[in-house]
Amino acid sequence: MSQRNLDLLFKPQSIAVIGASIRELRAGNVVMKNLLSGGFSGPIMPVTPRYKAVLGVLAYPNIEALPQVPDLAIICTAALRVPRIVEKLGQHGCKAAVVISGGFDQLCSEDGIELKQQLNDFAKKYGIRILGPNSLGLILPNIGLNASLAHAGTQPGKLAFVSQSAAICTTVLDWANNKGIGFSHFISLGDGINVDFDELLDLLGRDSKTRAIMLYVDSVHQSRDFMSAARAASRNKPILVIKSGRSHEGAIAAELHTGGVTGSDAVYDAAFKRAGMLRVKDLHELFAAVETLAHSNPLKGERLAIVTNGGGPGVLAVDALIERGGKLAKLDEQVIAELDKVLPSNWSRANPVDIIGDATPERYARAVDVLMNSKDIDAVLVMHSPSALAHSGETAEAVISAVKLHPNQRRFNILTNWTGEQAAYEARKLFSAAGLPTYRTPEGAVGAFMHMVEYRRNQKLLMETPQSIPANLPANAQRARDILQRALDKGKSVLETHEMQPVLEAYGLKTIPTWYAKDANEAVETANRIGYPVALKVQSPDIHHKSDVHGVVLNLNSELEVLQAAQSVTQRVIDRFPTARIDGMIVQKMALTAGAQELRIAVKNDPVFGPAILLGEGGSEWDISRDAAVALPPLNMALARYMVINALKSQKIRDRHLPLGFDIEALCVMLTQVAHLIIDCPEILEIDFNPVLIAGDNITLLDVNVTLQSLEGDPAARLAIRPYPKELEEYFTLRNGNKVLVRPILPEDEPKHRVFDSGLSAEDRYKRYFGERAQMTHEEMALLTQIDYAREMAFVAVACDEHGEGDTLGVVRASTDPDNTDAEFAMVVKGDMQGQGLGRFLLEKLIRYYKANGTQILMGFTMIQNRGMSELAKKLGFKVTIELEDGLIEMVLPLSDSDVS
Repeated sequence: MSQRNLDLLFKPQSIAVIGASIRELRAGNVVMKNLLSGGFSGPIMPVTPRYKAVLGVLAYPNIEALPQVPDLAIICTAALRVPRIVEKLGQHGCKAAVVISGGFDQLCSEDGIELKQQLNDFAKKYGIRILGPNSLGLILPNIGLNASLAHAGTQPGKLAFVSQSAAICTTVLDWANNKGIGFSHFISLGDGINVDFDELLDLLGRDSKTRAIMLYVDSVHQSRDFMSAARAASRNKPILVIKSGRSHEGAIAAELHTGGVTGSDAVYDAAFKRAGMLRVKDLHELFAAVETLAHSNPLKGERLAIVTNGGGPGVLAVDALIERGGKLAKLDEQVIAELDKVLPSNWSRANPVDIIGDATPERYARAVDVLMNSKDIDAVLVMHSPSALAHSGETAEAVISAVKLHPNQRRFNILTNWTGEQAAYEARKLFSAAGLPTYRTPEGAVGAFMHMVEYRRNQKLLMETPQSIPANLPANAQRARDILQRALDKGKSVLETHEMQPVLEAYGLKTIPTWYAKDANEAVETANRIGYPVALKVQSPDIHHKSDVHGVVLNLNSELEVLQAAQSVTQRVIDRFPTARIDGMIVQKMALTAGAQELRIAVKNDPVFGPAILLGEGGSEWDISRDAAVALPPLNMALARYMVINALKSQKIRDRHLPLGFDIEALCVMLTQVAHLIIDCPEILEIDFNPVLIAGDNITLLDVNVTLQSLEGDPAARLAIRPYPKELEEYFTLRNGNKVLVRPILPEDEPKHRVFDSGLSAEDRYKRYFGERAQMTHEEMALLTQIDYAREMAFVAVACDEHGEGDTLGVVRASTDPDNTDAEFAMVVKGDMQGQGLGRFLLEKLIRYYKANGTQILMGFTMIQNRGMSELAKKLGFKVTIELEDGLIEMVLPLSDSDVS
């Protein structure tokens, strides 16, 4: 569906209200009142056969009678009538609609087709963008549009709010109006059958009037589209998300509410973090975060100073800060000396800055002024407890004045906490009016500050350059897939340690030597051959966790012990699970566990986001949300390290400081290899490595259980994030005979890409950047190397050295619009590589890629001086147009006409 039609939803020039009514409390009446009171400047056309006019506006009996095709239709009729109304609108030429009506889930049309399906079919047939059904509507204050059932409007602002719940919409609206906070967009998504989060994130991410985005999510429908749009938007502005269904019972309720699929809350949490979004737990936290976003400056650092007239509240704030992983600023000697000049001699002389209970407004102002002069402080929390010695409102005015007049006001974030109710109410109103965030409690203020900190950390993670995993690690995908396919051909859906050994070896993952024995005698023979002590485990396709049924016996040191163990373990399984199939025994050489640590690593298939990697400690009883850190593939070393550090911080794994301990670097390499394994082998549905023995940098998988699946279609489609497309790698021989590797760009390319960019000649840089250009910052370079393969592509040409790769020689890149209609490209090749055929090969490769991608047009611009680029474009079929006024050459290639293949 087209984002161009989506523009009509959010920039309509005319509106029709289908089902308009003069009856109070009817949807068609409320919508008409809101439209008329909102100040919308275009025609509003009520459609109803019952009345000649609605609220003084001439009504039309049907859609065909409308004097013009409306840009937007608001449908307020009973659900059963909606699909045919959408069909008529489509025939009439209308391209956008809001469906207020609900109750679609259990209804079918006269033809027996589900009502939702019929509605969606008509929308696709006529290219109509539909918000809803079951939508409260939308409010766009900047154009005076209130096309909603909301009980109140809202003032213009720079926050956008999108919610799947209408009730949450009205709650947030009520709160925001009370706080004087406005919105650029206020959107009730409803059931989202046609317009969903991903397209709205694309639209809002590019909207200049939107500074931050807030989402209320019950469920995500298209995970790949959602992740791609969220990752793109969060690079430009903060995205806050509140997700319902944290508990199992809540997840079921969320599924019933929206008809979405229930996924694991822990996986949702990992997805939000991976996309750079900030999750809040509840409406209280959401309101606090909104308050901060509405008024804050971009955070320069994480060091917080606290000013208070009461020691107790200050301590509460410090406790909350440290518990959430925040940083308390340290006061240097100069700051202490400056505070000594303006504060009583008995002030705290430390942070929190306790300026004593009799603090006057002037004392507050002077303390804040001194702290805002410090380069060792990034934010100040000003706290005030009710006092008979200083008026609450006057103190607030003094703080506001001090902040507004300070030359560093744009560098600092100032948060306020005026405790109490009646005494503090007017002060908090003053702060809101002055644009300073204000909170009722110390914990609320600190929580809001930590939202800013966590967002900043998420953004830094997005920009972090990962190191490469060791180049000598194997990854033989074809060998692994052949073994797995043979197992599927034999009807096997579960593979255990001895069966998975060759697959894991193909990826450099080490298992303990394991043998299968069909009976007790064969188990004894095996034990004698490999040497004692050994471990004996029952082999049954019906038992995943052998220890749960006492199906494991360790430290067997003789033939007799093996025989006895084989008999007893078999009998225990028969007693506990008489229907379980017993295929034989697994014999393993006992692992040397002394001084080593046991972990558990698994891959679970989430119904929403697909494969998810889990890291925790051993044991069969595992609550993913409580016991495991979660990450979505693909992983690189930076993301794997973030996962391990997060697991340590949250106590999902504990460093037990054993003699051999565990090497974080080695664990990160292993997690990255597991990610490669599940990306390369779509036959793998789930994995359970339990336990994993870690002794320094030596990692051994003791027990392996892998579930297989037969997969048809695109194997990458099961992944929420499109992985590195290795299939696009190819070699090219230059005219001088040297071979280069041409492949998609990787995040790990940043160092070499920086060298490449810095090494371009002044002329090449001028042509590439259309003018003088300073050296790129890390953040700018990260945007060029950490791309989303789902919506952009960059091919780099790298010299082939003895290790397979060398310096970067050239790059071509392009990104598509949200509709995948146009892709705009740019290319640059090192000066000493020009004339070698590399530029032509890169551009031809890009053309082939976007033709296969279904993109319609490839276009680009170059400077008039860049004759080489324009001549190459002509040879490849581009239409080349010189725009003398702008000093540019436009190059356009309709890909359907291109003969590059």
